[in-house]
Amino acid sequence: MTTIAETSLPNLVHKGKVRDTYDLGNGLLLMVATDRISAFDVVLPTAIPEKGVVLAHISNFWFHRTSDLLANHLVGMAGDGSPAVREALSGATMAALPPEVARRAMVVRRAQRIDVECVVRGYLTGSALVEYQRSGTVHGEAMPAGLRDGDRLPRLLFTPTTKADEGHDLPLSIAQVREMVGNARAKELEEKTLALYQAAHDYALSRGIIIADTKFEFGMLDGEMILIDELLTPDSSRFWDASGHAPGKSQPNFDKQFVRDWLTESGWDREPPAPELPTDIVQKTHQRYREAYLRLTGEELP
Repeated sequence: MTTIAETSLPNLVHKGKVRDTYDLGNGLLLMVATDRISAFDVVLPTAIPEKGVVLAHISNFWFHRTSDLLANHLVGMAGDGSPAVREALSGATMAALPPEVARRAMVVRRAQRIDVECVVRGYLTGSALVEYQRSGTVHGEAMPAGLRDGDRLPRLLFTPTTKADEGHDLPLSIAQVREMVGNARAKELEEKTLALYQAAHDYALSRGIIIADTKFEFGMLDGEMILIDELLTPDSSRFWDASGHAPGKSQPNFDKQFVRDWLTESGWDREPPAPELPTDIVQKTHQRYREAYLRLTGEELP
């Protein structure tokens, strides 16, 4: 089991909390999902073995599965050997891409990012629960009384936020989104977000996973809106075990909530530096991410 927390390749474009992105030229990028893990907007000092492999391959799975709903930026997995990928990596350095990096990498088309984080919620939990307990609302919208942590919401909620490269994302009203991108684009963002979530939720439920909430990113390419970044991963979504779903209780999960819970119980104040994760937490998180991939795809991690 290999762990890759850092990469060092030519033409770095952006280093995010988890992903390192490199310019391949000709309008293409190499997006490497490292094994870094973040919580509460802080990158933890402990990496999770193979986490990046899970993120890259789950995104690959969903990009293919949702392509009939909306086009996306995926060209292919860096190790898939397709002609388009081979051509993209044909430079001397990238052609010799280490296999363990290739397992974690996607070749994608470069798009102009729309700076709205498109969050959709199907169930009451997380920050939505905190707001509901305080004011009876979610994203400012009144909700029925008596809802519990883990209850399904009366309808899907589009709760967009800013897209911050650093620090916390901030809630955006629909009016603010319209002001940023125009009425037509704002409507398209909401409609595509809800449609993608519903299709993914229904499929995942048939595989024993509840997608409680997730976030999408969109970009513009050749005048068309497309899906970009990662897609429906345990990093960007809450994945619950459907067989153990019990509103009012802690939900058994296949995402990084397990790490968040441990950090909260440790007494960490959510300010850098974060504490090292214990070995058993690392192992259990690794197992949860692999299980998410297995359940959704029906296949072992490549």
